[in-house]
Amino acid sequence: MSAIPCLRVPKILGEKAIVLLSKLGLLNRELKIQQVKDRLFIPLVRKPLPADIKRFEKSLPNFKISTHEFPKHTKRPLKLVDLLEDKLPPHLLVSLPHAIDFVGDVAVIEVPPELESRKTTVGEAILKAHKQVRTVLAKSGAVEGVYRVREFDAIAGIGKTETVHREYGCVYHVDLAKAYFSPRLSHEHDRIASQVKDGETVIDMFAGVGPFSILIAKRHKNVRVYAVDVNPDAVNYLKRNIEANHVGKSVTPILGNIRQIVKKKLIGVADRVIMNLPEKAMEYVDVACETLKPRGGIVHYYEFSSMPEPLETAKVRLIEAMKQTSRNVKKILYARLVRATAPYTFQVVVDAEIQ
Repeated sequence: MSAIPCLRVPKILGEKAIVLLSKLGLLNRELKIQQVKDRLFIPLVRKPLPADIKRFEKSLPNFKISTHEFPKHTKRPLKLVDLLEDKLPPHLLVSLPHAIDFVGDVAVIEVPPELESRKTTVGEAILKAHKQVRTVLAKSGAVEGVYRVREFDAIAGIGKTETVHREYGCVYHVDLAKAYFSPRLSHEHDRIASQVKDGETVIDMFAGVGPFSILIAKRHKNVRVYAVDVNPDAVNYLKRNIEANHVGKSVTPILGNIRQIVKKKLIGVADRVIMNLPEKAMEYVDVACETLKPRGGIVHYYEFSSMPEPLETAKVRLIEAMKQTSRNVKKILYARLVRATAPYTFQVVVDAEIQ
């Protein structure tokens, strides 16, 4: 190993940094990117020039040029760029999607406009590079509507949208065209489940097919989880997943609008509330407060927040929203950037103790 120039960035900006370095011809593909805590050290083929630094400053809010010791790849895995270098011109190779979401045997990608006419070629290469994949889907719209679903184009493989995903020892049946599911939230599923204490009552306000609820029930024997969602298809898969994971004694699936459900049966019962609806969670802070026991509890609040201070912005918004209810934030327990969702915009989570 030897120390070579590298770009150091927060892990959350890794995908963006890799794309930029590829476009600038600076990414050293012979060496393996290293992670140290929440930072990535990305190897470079040379020391960046002043013009390169200016590009970094425009696109990356937090970076540092340094040196690092990188181990060489023992065996470089088959990559899209290798499979397509003789099928696409160089200016299109740098636009290849670097982020692929694997949900069971389905791969999901976002195809940039310049590759739209070549998306089938890209899809076929993904099938070849990842032998477990049977279908490649390209996002053709945003997550939208009351049911939080997205439209896809099947660009390679057998064209299905239903699959079985495995995560932390749990099995999830899901149809990506009918119910929202993101493997990028796997760390959050694990993190929240690890915090739950035996004997707690948890309300998963926007449960989807159940990745939070089911993992909590698998980890803790003496818990009660109410998993609520307004999407009938999501709740059907939720019920199927409850059975598949043998957690029927702990998880109660409920179909309906969370505001109405809480007023009917869930006022003052919860020790912990999960609010994973980042686009609209702010609108339901009052509902979360109603579900908590009189002494209070823990709220896991998710929202989309932008630079320059996404975490501080989310904390302030939650604190101010609580002031409009009969509750207040006793203490902010934790906050983190969950994932980048757009340039300078992130999904963030704030854990708060409410009294």
